[in-house]
Amino acid sequence: MMRKAERTAWWEQLPKGIRDEIDGYVLQDAMLAAARIVIDVGFVRDDIGAATAQLIVGDRYDHYGDRVARAPRSPLDLESLAYRAGGFNGHVVAIEAIWDGDTVNDWFVRLLAITAEPAKEHGIATICGTTARLYLGEEGEGEDGGTRHPAAVAAERAGSALAAHLSVPFHFASPDTPDDEAPRWRPST
Repeated sequence: MMRKAERTAWWEQLPKGIRDEIDGYVLQDAMLAAARIVIDVGFVRDDIGAATAQLIVGDRYDHYGDRVARAPRSPLDLESLAYRAGGFNGHVVAIEAIWDGDTVNDWFVRLLAITAEPAKEHGIATICGTTARLYLGEEGEGEDGGTRHPAAVAAERAGSALAAHLSVPFHFASPDTPDDEAPRWRPST
């Protein structure tokens, strides 16, 4: 894997047009698209794979800092969540938290409203580590000393508060360990 100085030298030898294209994706917070270009231009010639491409793109994110147009964070306050849940067709019958993840954002939790008639799941919030730490405030890692992922702590707190507000069950099959194959909520029959 390339060290920082090697990545910088590699970046500087790229043609300006390619650097501008990659930076354009970075400024739009499109990390995967930027990494794809790095791999496309660097794999055959310089043996740059996904891990190194992610580091190179990460360097560009560091370079631009606050100029990157980050995707807005999902609100986790009860009023906003309840307002969203009230806007779906069908009666909300449960609130569910499920794990998801990718190579860019690591693990995150999706908060869903499950409706009946029509039976559907609706995304209410996406809770990544940064969003969770902002929501949890000084607790940051949660009340258990940091052993649980902050997204799980925030999802459990926000999701159970919303479920209580709506008088429906809250389901989070794997609150202690990221697991995107954990059992999903099923209505009791």
